[in-house]
Amino acid sequence: MSDEELPSKDREALLRWRLALGTEAERTSGRFALSGLEGEAGSVGLDPGRLGDLDRALSFVYDDKHDKSGGLAASRPYIPKWLAAVRELFSHEVVALVQKDAIERRGLKQLLFEPETLPLLEKNVELVATLMSARGLIPDRAREAARQIVQEVVDDIRKTLETELRTAVLGALRQHTTSPLRVARNLDWKRTIQKNLKGWDASRKRLVPERLYFWANQQRRHEWDVAVLVDQSGSMAESVVYSSIMAAIFASIDVLRTRLLFFDTEVVDVTPLLVDPVEALFTAQLGGGTDINRAVAYAQQHFIERPEKTLFILISDLYEGGNKTDLLGRLQQLVDSRVKTVCLLALTDGGKPSYDHEMAAKVTALGIPCFGCTPKLLVKVVERIMKGQDLGPLVTQEAR
Repeated sequence: MSDEELPSKDREALLRWRLALGTEAERTSGRFALSGLEGEAGSVGLDPGRLGDLDRALSFVYDDKHDKSGGLAASRPYIPKWLAAVRELFSHEVVALVQKDAIERRGLKQLLFEPETLPLLEKNVELVATLMSARGLIPDRAREAARQIVQEVVDDIRKTLETELRTAVLGALRQHTTSPLRVARNLDWKRTIQKNLKGWDASRKRLVPERLYFWANQQRRHEWDVAVLVDQSGSMAESVVYSSIMAAIFASIDVLRTRLLFFDTEVVDVTPLLVDPVEALFTAQLGGGTDINRAVAYAQQHFIERPEKTLFILISDLYEGGNKTDLLGRLQQLVDSRVKTVCLLALTDGGKPSYDHEMAAKVTALGIPCFGCTPKLLVKVVERIMKGQDLGPLVTQEAR
């Protein structure tokens, strides 16, 4: 039975399979000819005359037999027309997905350089990482659009995390702190109510406190130092994004003095850029080798002034290209001097990190917690450290 003789329901299914399988299915099987299935175009929401356009648009991205080297070179003049067709044929959500696949499957990074393309791509950390890695290739006409996308993603993540992190830090540092200055603006309402519930006068519906509790009159500045060292090798791209945002939030909290360091085989102190995490991100040089030892040595010399009040966060997959023995020795020195040290194998939204298991085991043996981390988990980690609590139960629970 030919394709034309099939029942309408089967022909509709055949058309969908043909579009999914691509032109290679027609060439190898002798069936699935679009010319015989045009009558079912309405089942995919198309005019019959646009069926060929849809097939070509999908084949451009998903045809695995496509000659990647020769085909792409010949197709570059077609990209603007292809973009226009994709926007006409698909919904906004599907357009973003197809363009993302075109970038990944066909290496069409030039799509990122089209100002009209950037707004259609899904705005997330992965896109920011891609823009950072290709920023030197972005032409002037698309540079502002690229920066705006990075700004939107940064602002969105910061809005999600800032209040939670600020509350955690200030709550940890205010623990058991009262004020000698008993003025109304320093009244700790929550603690006062909790401690005086037995003084509730039911007849007058009033709380009669036996004692008032107050916050410190002025928030002390720089109670803790926070040093964030970020491995900017290519595999750590998303971690670089989240690290920069978290460091910027740390820097906005007066009780913390925050430093941020990017490193590969060189070290770059980007602390002055913490007021603008987008600018800090565009400073990152993704890729290259890794010399963790050199970065830790720099931080020891320039960042560690009050060891017992220093939180040292090393964010790296621990694939060390420098001197491993010296690195372990320096980390041991941090532990011995009572610096609160943690090693995050990745700082991302999810997924298991890829890392040097042997080196991670050696770092853990020094007494340094070593684990993959999400931004929200980092908030809890910082809170527990500043409260003087053990991280073990928290890390074990989150790892389950």
